[in-house]
Amino acid sequence: MRRTSVYIVCSPRPAVGKTLIARVLAEFLMLQRGAVSAFDINLREPSLLNYLPRVTETASISDTFGQMALMDRLIVNDGVPKVVDLGFHAFDDFFKMIAEIGFMKEADRRGVDPVILFIPDRDRASAIAWQMLRATFTGAALVPVENEHVLW
Repeated sequence: MRRTSVYIVCSPRPAVGKTLIARVLAEFLMLQRGAVSAFDINLREPSLLNYLPRVTETASISDTFGQMALMDRLIVNDGVPKVVDLGFHAFDDFFKMIAEIGFMKEADRRGVDPVILFIPDRDRASAIAWQMLRATFTGAALVPVENEHVLW
């Protein structure tokens, strides 16, 4: 059975390189697989959309309709990898939402592999967020992405 990957690029802090990593990953997947779907969840100003407008759409999680529209697209096992650029303003709400709806369990059932790419900062908020992700999503692929410029 083929599996579809969903990459969630996130951090609870601004200016750590989330959009850069989401962009590079989306471009790599486009070259490797021929297709990618990207979602920009930034409450203030979408930025991935500026770099990859043909494959990126803005997504909102501020209301039930927006949440359902996004989750319906992410949970599909269509062989097209998906990249989510999760803005720091939406970090808590997004992970609370996917925990409440059982996204990880449903993703496994449908052949979707979520991968959380977490970019830490040197502050306490990053440490707390990392522990929350590890405790809440025990079976998920949780990958810390070291940005030497930020951690320096």
